[in-house]
Amino acid sequence: MGASSSASSKSKKSTKSKGVKDIALTGVGNLIKLLPTGTVFLFQFLNPVLTNNGQCNLPVNKILSAILIVVSAFSCCFASFTDSYTGSDGQTHYGIATTKGLWPSTSSGSVDLSAYKLRVGDFVHTFFSLIVFAVVSLLDSNTVSCFYPAFESSGRILLMVLPPVIGTISGTVFVVFPNKRHGIGYPSSSSDSSKDSDDS
Repeated sequence: MGASSSASSKSKKSTKSKGVKDIALTGVGNLIKLLPTGTVFLFQFLNPVLTNNGQCNLPVNKILSAILIVVSAFSCCFASFTDSYTGSDGQTHYGIATTKGLWPSTSSGSVDLSAYKLRVGDFVHTFFSLIVFAVVSLLDSNTVSCFYPAFESSGRILLMVLPPVIGTISGTVFVVFPNKRHGIGYPSSSSDSSKDSDDS
């Protein structure tokens, strides 16, 4: 009797710890999906080149750097409205979420694409993704040196404090309201092809 009760309590403890671990790992996964990895990598790669490592000796440096920031910000927003599904041909297809479902709907077969329609959460995730990218790009040392070099000394505390604060707030939102989309760069597995319509 004692052995079975201790085994039962161990089982409950392991289930509880597994649940906490799953929640933590899911939270980390959502944080990783906070920004499109490719967009951030491209920005971090091109920004030093376009700003001449923050020197911006020529006007073209500022123009090209500003274009990079705007295009990258648009990419972050656009990626939040993309999703993927496994079609009747067994291939992963990408589309844009609309009010009626996913577009385009080629090779959808038996997949219910109306489960992929736009939700309020998509706009919330887009807003926070944009805020996080704005902090990452506008407070980047090369961007600061190029566009507002005086701020580097006068706003040093803000430069140190703002990114972690914004990251924490956005991360909390993404953990509490996880992103269910598997957009460009985050394809869904075959088991997700039905999109878990109950969660949408």
